[in-house]
Amino acid sequence: MPMMPREMIRLLQKNGFETISQNGSHVKLRNSETGKTVIVPYHNKALKKGLEHQILKQAGLI
Repeated sequence: MPMMPREMIRLLQKNGFETISQNGSHVKLRNSETGKTVIVPYHNKALKKGLEHQILKQAGLI
């Protein structure tokens, strides 16, 4: 089952990411230890499978 954006942000925060800004409907998070930055679209619908996978890959979680 695809994740909702809120669940994705919560997962990233549990793995050391902090919210640094929000521009419109996109939230930018950065991990200060690894220096990685990811952007999560913040809408009221579930993330598509490919986008979810790409965000996790950019974050270094898979």
